[in-house]
This record gives sequence, C-alpha cells and structure tokens, in this order.
Amino acid sequence: MISRRDFLQVSMATTAIVGASGFGNFSRLAAQQRLTQDELLQFDTFGNVTLIHITDIHAQMKPIYFREPEINLGVGDARGKIPHVTGAAFRKMYGIEDGSEAAYALTFNDFAALGKEYGKVGGLDRVATVVNAIRADRPDAILLDGGDTWHGSYTCYQTEGQDMVNVMNKLAPDAMTFHWEFTLGSDRVHEILEDLPFAALGQNIFDKEWDEPSENFESYQVFERGGTKIAVIGQAFPYMPIANPGWMFPEYSFGIRDERMQEQVDEARAEGAELIVVLSHNGFDVDKKMASKVSGIDVILSGHTHDAVPEPVLVGETIIVASGSNGKFVSRVDLDVRDGRMMGFRHKLIPILSDVITPDAEMTALIDEQRAPYLAELEEVIGQLDMDSVLYRRGNFNGTWDDLICDALISEREADIAMSPGVRWGPSILPGQDITREDIWNVTSMTYGKAYRTEMTGEFIHVILEDVADNLFNTDPYYQQGGDMVRIGGMGYDIDISKPQGSRISNMTLLKTGEAIDPAKSYMVAGWASVNEGTEGPLIWDVVEDHIRKIGTVSTPPNTSVTVTGV
Repeated sequence: MISRRDFLQVSMATTAIVGASGFGNFSRLAAQQRLTQDELLQFDTFGNVTLIHITDIHAQMKPIYFREPEINLGVGDARGKIPHVTGAAFRKMYGIEDGSEAAYALTFNDFAALGKEYGKVGGLDRVATVVNAIRADRPDAILLDGGDTWHGSYTCYQTEGQDMVNVMNKLAPDAMTFHWEFTLGSDRVHEILEDLPFAALGQNIFDKEWDEPSENFESYQVFERGGTKIAVIGQAFPYMPIANPGWMFPEYSFGIRDERMQEQVDEARAEGAELIVVLSHNGFDVDKKMASKVSGIDVILSGHTHDAVPEPVLVGETIIVASGSNGKFVSRVDLDVRDGRMMGFRHKLIPILSDVITPDAEMTALIDEQRAPYLAELEEVIGQLDMDSVLYRRGNFNGTWDDLICDALISEREADIAMSPGVRWGPSILPGQDITREDIWNVTSMTYGKAYRTEMTGEFIHVILEDVADNLFNTDPYYQQGGDMVRIGGMGYDIDISKPQGSRISNMTLLKTGEAIDPAKSYMVAGWASVNEGTEGPLIWDVVEDHIRKIGTVSTPPNTSVTVTGV
C-alpha cells in the first residue's frame, strides 16, 4: 500500500514534470511564436488510464473569442487561492510569460491586442481533432462531458438542443452530467435521453415526489479500461430549482447529497472499482469541500464555474481538474492505477487555439449542416463595436456585455434601473468588429428570456442585492448557490465582501440624479431571466437588438458604479 505521504510526493512530482514539459513548454513556445499543433498536443503517455474532460461548452460549435475574468474573488478558506487568482498574479503563479499565447488563453490582460495576434479559440471541430489525437495515442481513453452543453446559442434555442446533441453524439463522449440542459424542460430532456448513446449521470438527481433517485439517470457507470475498473459518478448542478426555474422540471429535486455520494463511492468500491472519478457540475469551491468530506474519490472533474486551471488542485488524496468553458480547453489526465490505488497522475490543460489546430473535416461538415438553415439570421449585422471597446462577460461583477444589456433594458423599457443575471457564459467581441445577431444570442439565449418591467422599492432592491451577494460571497461554499453578482444598470453601490449577510451593500445611488436610493420610494426596474412562471415582456435578444440598431456603434466606457471592499 502506498502511504499518503508517498502519494502526495508521487502526484506532485508527476504534475511538476508535466508542468515543465507540457504546459510550461507551451508557454515558452508560444512566447517565441512558433507553436505547432504537434507541440500543443505533445504528451508523455503515463500509466494505464486516460481521462478526457470537456465542460460548459454552452453550445459554442464555432471558434470564438473568450476573455477570462478580471475579478474572481474568493472568501473564507478560498481567499487568494486557485481559482480565485487572476491576471498577473495568475501568470506569476504558473510561470506564464506576458504576451504569450498562454497569457492570452488564461488571463485577461491585453486581451484585445493578443486576440488580434493569436486569433480565436474553441470550435468543436478543433476539439474533435484533439480528442481524436488522444484516442489515437490511448484508444481506450474515457471522454467525459461536464454539462451545460445543450444551451447557449441561437441554433440551440431554435432546435431545442438538437444541434448540440447531434454534434456531441459525433464526438462520442462516454458519459455526461447536467445543469442548463434542464431548462429545455423535463419533457424535452426525457425525449433526448431516450436516444442518448452514452451514460446520463447524476447521483443527486431525485424524484421529487418519492424522494428517491430518479430512474431517468444513472448514479454511476463502470468502465473497464487499461485493465482497470473505473467508476464514473455523476454530480449534476445541485441548486437547479434555486438558480433556474423549478417549474420547468417540477418532478425533480437535486442538492449536493454528500452522504449519498459517499454511499455511491463505497458501493462502487465494493463492486470492484479501482478508480473513482466524479464528473461534477458543482463548481470548483463546492468540489473542494466535497473532496474534504467524501473519502475515496480519486479524481473530480469540475464544471460550472468555468475555471481554467493549468494544474490539478490536490485536496487530501483527491485531484480536482478544471477545464474552462465554451470549448476553449480540453483536459487530458493520465493515471497510474495499480492494486486498486491511484499511484500517480500526469495532466495537461490543452488550449484550443483555433489557428493552430486543424479542424476535423467530418465534424466541420456536421456543424455547418446544423447551422445552414439559420445562417442568414446568424450572420445579419446589427451594429458595430467601436475601436476602443471590448465586449465580454466573465467575472464577479458587470462585464461590458452586461453593461450593454442593462443600457438596452433602461432605454427600451423606459426604466430607472436594470438588472441582468450574473451568468458566466457568452463569448467576447474585439474592437471594431461587427455585432451580429448570433453574437447577441450567444449572451442572451435561454428558454426564459422575457424582459420584465416592474416597480420595486429601494428596500426591496437592497434585499435582492444582499441575497445575491450572500449567494456569491458566503464563506461556506455549500451556500454559494448560483452564478456571479446580479448585474446592475442605472444604479451604483458599495459592497464589502467581508461583511455578513445583510450588511454587505451600502451607498446605493441612482446614477441619473446622483441621489441616494430611498428605501421607501418605488423605482421602475427592468430585467430578464426571472425564474417566475408567467413572466411577461419582450424577449431580451429583441430588446438588445433594437437598442444596438438605434445606436449603431457600441461604446463601452469603464463602469465605476460598483465599489468593492473587504477583498
């Protein structure tokens, strides 16, 4: 038996080796501008088991630009730790050279300039090339999809997810878990599941009426690969009815369900599993806590929070792997499993640099086939971004896409204040680029996109902000139950993330007058993505399109309306 100390030494040694010859080499080659596909995919095959992880694709089939977060704040034990490190501090931590393709892929600084130099990222035809190359090297590799797959684009909305189902079936993962998929509605999810050619996993998906595991999803699947029995346990997003409309999937309940996770781990071990992998959509900090509470998990493949982490994070004897979002990265994890134990691992986070990787021709043809009926609508130019702006969404507070959406809500809905959800998905737009209908849908597409208009008192607005702030900045990860901070337009405020619930938000100000928000006064508020059934109003993508058409050229001045303290 390998001791815990020996395990740590072996694991950290193999990670260090790969960091030097894999990701670190990618950083140096990119800085010298001579990176090739072969160098990008180079990997020293290790052990007897290979896992391939993709997650949070959000229906992005074509290459895109995607800016990583500038602000990703951790609280409590997560403060200052991965994934809550960004920019220059992140590059220093991993030895990434400024201006390199690694800096472009993993941090936000100089994004516009580096984007023009290095090009787009992602594209499922490029992902297919990478997956096929890994399978050629290790034919029995296990490909796992962490969810948020059938959601997030114009064509996905129009086809009720069928475009992504078709493309992912071609990619042929071995299993997946779920989050936004449920917002297609449970009837549609069941329809897709009937013909799904791979495992649909979620140990925490329960029949709400009977409080029993749902018969529509498996808790885990056992694979025999590399002479090893591998149990992959699914963990769907735990907070579905809180973060998304529960009326769309009324027969289901979720939750973290640590005790049941432990039962599934123990059951799989008793059945002979030598390696336990959790395919998770918990989010990174929740996965870290789960790893500390549930014994016997070897690997957690983490999704939901869109973190791209160059090296696994070790919690006890569990490694946690995070593989970014929007098709921008693929993770490869090789493991040495002997005598029922994981003896070591080697890992590489592979950035999908679209100009470096040759697209898989069959996948390109299939993607184009899905898009062909809608191409004219997708490519219609609605406006243009000026030469000094970048449109992005990713971070704890407003991105410039969020500012634009809030401006549209205030203008088109004649409101004082706008609220936009703190979702993380959505590609970026570089200075001077056309803004197409597809671009607008990439940051607004969802099945409950009505833009409401209602009166709220200043006191009620304060309650909303406090509730969302606690959802994001509660020091217990198990109480962090959704996305980032609600995006606000037309109003400024201060937030002290170190304070307890109910006392984080202060100095709320109506921007158009400079006056303090009066708790007793009512304000006209426009927003979208309400989880309430029967919400009325125009669809948000139409609101944003109308606004952009009127202004023609979009400008995104710095947003200084939110002051953050307690960091």
